[in-house]
Amino acid sequence: MEDCIFCKIVMGEIPSTKVYEDDEMLIFKDISPIAKIHLLCVPKEHFARIHDMDQRRAALVGRMLLKIASLEHTLGLDEGYRLVINQGESAGQTVHHLHIHILGGETLKWE
Repeated sequence: MEDCIFCKIVMGEIPSTKVYEDDEMLIFKDISPIAKIHLLCVPKEHFARIHDMDQRRAALVGRMLLKIASLEHTLGLDEGYRLVINQGESAGQTVHHLHIHILGGETLKWE
């Protein structure tokens, strides 16, 4: 999608602070963090929401979750972390490219 900010980050058109990248996904620092550690994990393939997934995309999201888990120590998340996927504007999704917020580095409150 030519107007998608995350697609532009994936393509290198917009700079980001990358912490992990492979052929399928990118993990980078959120520019407006709400926790001491606030990262975004995005698939390189553009799709907006969970209901846009087929079996192949669901497997990709599964690999994203496994990658996040494998990087816990590297990312400084040894004490725990929260994963959030907002779905739709009412839920706070501002970029319509599926992404997983990774929040940690401090005790997180539930509000």
